[in-house]
Amino acid sequence: MVSAVLGRSMILTNPKQFLPNGMAKMMMTSHWLNNNNNTRTATTDSHAKPAKTGILMLNMGGPSTLSEVGDFLRNLFLDRDIIQLPLQSKLGPYIAKRRTPDIQKKYGQIGGGSPILKWTRKQGDMMCTLLDKISPESAPHKAYVGFRYANPLTEITLEQMEKDNLERAVAFTQYPHYSCTTTGSSMNAIYKYYAERNITTKLNWSVIDRWGTHPRLVDAFVDLIEKELQSIDPKIRDEVIILFSAHSLPLRSVNRGDPYPAEVGATVQLIMSRLHHANPYRLVWQSKVGPLPWLEPATDKTIESYIKNGKKHFLLVPIAFTSDHIETLHELDIEYGEELAQKLGVETYRRLPALNDHPIFIDALADLVSTHLRKGPRVTGQLLSRCPMCVNETCGKCKNWFSTMCK
Repeated sequence: MVSAVLGRSMILTNPKQFLPNGMAKMMMTSHWLNNNNNTRTATTDSHAKPAKTGILMLNMGGPSTLSEVGDFLRNLFLDRDIIQLPLQSKLGPYIAKRRTPDIQKKYGQIGGGSPILKWTRKQGDMMCTLLDKISPESAPHKAYVGFRYANPLTEITLEQMEKDNLERAVAFTQYPHYSCTTTGSSMNAIYKYYAERNITTKLNWSVIDRWGTHPRLVDAFVDLIEKELQSIDPKIRDEVIILFSAHSLPLRSVNRGDPYPAEVGATVQLIMSRLHHANPYRLVWQSKVGPLPWLEPATDKTIESYIKNGKKHFLLVPIAFTSDHIETLHELDIEYGEELAQKLGVETYRRLPALNDHPIFIDALADLVSTHLRKGPRVTGQLLSRCPMCVNETCGKCKNWFSTMCK
């Protein structure tokens, strides 16, 4: 997304006063006022029982309309968990303003906005419908959406969850692979919501912080890859190189101990083991931004290099993205699938659909939550452990908070 955009008592009555200007402004737009349905239950029955268990689906988010792009970028460039800039409070908004027209153009090419909110809501509805059946002891279940930089913002969703008198609340990251820049940032946002207001949560919290090796997640990828390979001419099928493309990460984050690349690699290995390593494959990294070194090899440079070596058939798998958004719909489909492929003379370029509402994926989500509610742990030791070279003071405070709240 960066490159494509680069306690238990009182509830605050005016949470906007604690939000960055961009976030507060987003809440006042007509789009927000007319679409304040950041929470949905799995049932449409107006006489349904109040939810017993709330599942907060955490993600970066994306602007649903072109008018939201500027505030989305502003919020992103002000977050030091994902980008560190000198004089960030001034330089961040400046960069966001300069980049807004170009990013609006890209969103215009994929339909006028990001579909990630649509997909997250649908995933949440389908997950809760299944949860009510397989986990009746914790039903009714209600899915909430909490985005870092776009509506519905995590802070506003937390306010609603506190009002809903839930018995259990699960912070469920929608990034299968943990990174301090993604899931870590969302966890910090939850902690800061309460710390900056000096209030204690009424909610009984627990956390699902990573799930890249869940068997049903692997099953969903294997199912889609097998179907895509079967649709390719048998004469070239074995020549197709599977490129697992994940969002890259600055090497300075990796060198501090961020577990993200290892966790993505674990998912890839499980998938290819299931596929009996029938096709050549590589884990590649997309969406680098700026001059500093990031994880490599880059997705586009990998394709260029393979073409020079006479390889012309590729299947791109968005391994770290569970919902279609600008990284899949624009970067992989348009920038690489159309522009780069045509320029280089690629003969076969297929992009695997994101998991979206794939039934096996929905089953994975429901199983993750159901198992978590029954067996725990309420919070993993891995989440509570800081990276060995961590320099983020908020990270340490956040982990201490979750250690206390998830007992």
